[in-house]
Parts: sequence; structure tokens; C-alpha cells
Amino acid sequence: MRKIKSSGAHSTAKGSKAPKNVDEYMDGVPEAARSALIKIRTAIRAVMPQDATEIISYRIPAFKRKRVLVWYAAFSDHCSLFPTAAVIEKFNKELKGFSKSKGTIHFPLDKPLPIALIKRVVKARVKQDESRK
Repeated sequence: MRKIKSSGAHSTAKGSKAPKNVDEYMDGVPEAARSALIKIRTAIRAVMPQDATEIISYRIPAFKRKRVLVWYAAFSDHCSLFPTAAVIEKFNKELKGFSKSKGTIHFPLDKPLPIALIKRVVKARVKQDESRK
């Protein structure tokens, strides 16, 4: 299986060219990661403004209004949410125990997803973006 490069990391989606849409991306994700990624996508959609659209950006799924609000992706042993560094810093205490980098939160595939926390993080990112207007 060939991995797709995304933001310096390797996604588990198959294929050598960028997916055209989110469904094509999902089709290339192995089942173990796909079910977790679908749960993350559903959580994001639940709190995303209705005018947001789903796109592929940097070869991974993202939700966009005037600019991208969050990205999410599947990897070999985790799924990631990319809500920006400032939002991650705001939730630093709640995210203790999760691997994270400057702009990314990693959710291991072998543990339950913190859906309520994911929703709060995404809501904070939307609020951050709205305050920039």
C-alpha cells in the first residue's frame, strides 16, 4: 500500500494521486482507521456551521468557510485533527494524555474517541475564525 503525503506526515489513504473528494479519500482508508475517521467527521459536522463545505486540502479532508477551519486524516495507528496551534493550546489540559504537535492532535485507533472533546475543540476553532472577521 502506498501512502499519501500530507503536511509532512503520511496518511493511510491509498493511491499515488490526491483524492478528488472526501468520499474518495475515505475509500482509500483501511477499515480500522476509517470507522474512527467517520466518527471524527460526524462530530465535526455536528458543530460546524451549515455554510461550511467539505473539501480536500493538502490531500486530506477539511472543512472550510472563507478559509479552512479544521483538517482531519487517518494514519497507520491514529487519526488526527488539525484545529490550529492556538486552539490546541487552549485545550492543553483536556488533551493531556493525547499525543499532539504544534497544530495536530493524535487520537490512537486502539482507544475510544473523546467525541465531546472533539466537538468542543472544533467549536472553539469556529469561534476563533468568526472573531477574525
